[in-house]
Amino acid sequence: MTSPNTAAKRSLAQRISGERIVFALAAPVLAVVLSVAICSVLLATSGKNPFDAWNVMLTYATKSDGQVAILNRSTTYYLAAAAAAFGFRMNLFNIGVEGQYKVAALFAAFVGAKVDLPAIIQIPLLLITAMLVGGLYASIAGLLKVYRGVSEVISTIMLNSISIAVVGLLLVPGIFAPEKGATSNSIQTDPISQSSHFFSLDTAGGPLWGFIVIAALVGVVFQFTLTRTRFGFDLRATGRSESAATASGVNVKRMVIISMAVSGGIAGLIGLPELLQNSFYFGQSFQPGLGFLGISIALLGRNSPIGMAFAALLFAFLDSTGNQLPLPQNGAFPFEIVQVMQGTIVICVVVAYELVRRYGLKRQQQKVGAELAAQLATTEKKEVSA
Repeated sequence: MTSPNTAAKRSLAQRISGERIVFALAAPVLAVVLSVAICSVLLATSGKNPFDAWNVMLTYATKSDGQVAILNRSTTYYLAAAAAAFGFRMNLFNIGVEGQYKVAALFAAFVGAKVDLPAIIQIPLLLITAMLVGGLYASIAGLLKVYRGVSEVISTIMLNSISIAVVGLLLVPGIFAPEKGATSNSIQTDPISQSSHFFSLDTAGGPLWGFIVIAALVGVVFQFTLTRTRFGFDLRATGRSESAATASGVNVKRMVIISMAVSGGIAGLIGLPELLQNSFYFGQSFQPGLGFLGISIALLGRNSPIGMAFAALLFAFLDSTGNQLPLPQNGAFPFEIVQVMQGTIVICVVVAYELVRRYGLKRQQQKVGAELAAQLATTEKKEVSA
């Protein structure tokens, strides 16, 4: 038979667990609500009916082609968020995801165009190539931080600029671009071989990219590594306190280099859904801005694999449905409202997390006070009865 004290403790644990879930959801939900309110005011100020805009977006999201477009975009966005979040969990700010995935996609496109092996070998080869290039490029920032004390924020930002020069240097006729492209205004690599094409699922709304499976595996491995391995424990410990991690025997320098390399390796996968399932070549205008967008999604998802999945779906929803707003038949709304919403979500989520954090601390103080008062009352009753 369960004692009253045991039942009370179990009830308290369940209540605390429930409140933790509420607090975890409160901040992102509050941020989205605030962002929608701000964008509604902006639309109304510009003479547009905000309810019509939201109706256009929600209507498109309920259609099969809209749902497929959202899932395909969220696949890429999730990989971008995971790359940024892995560094964040180590307290490393890898701002260079943008440059890492572009360089990796360029090399993967070149290998995919020059090598034509059976798909069971070809596709893993391209995945490994992209991850190796992305990891090696990101490890430069890790080495600079460990051996020269250079902030990874500064070095990765500079490496983003250098990546543009690297792509420009290599993506020329006779090197990574074919000679026949010398007279073209748009220089690009040769198309990748047919065996390099990743599988897609035929649906009523169009082809659903099979790379969503890779994104899901990245999330599973991400969570397992952080919570079920010694490396994940060392990574989280180092991120919270380098001095404490060093005292417990963790090689902080090695952890910094490995973490940056792994973050860059994940970043190397970002461009592959587009490369292997849509464009099939790397060009000068290959998917810009995904690295910085991934940072926003990681922030909204609190660097959690599950949280980032919902955040990636939200940003993919905004982008995919936002493309319908400028169409004349939908009211010719300004597409910039989507960019405003994404920006305000990032700003609002910072404010919302701080508000929720302060409220959570206040609630914890109230609980501790109530528990201490209850213990004191129990002690006094025992003393009186004695």
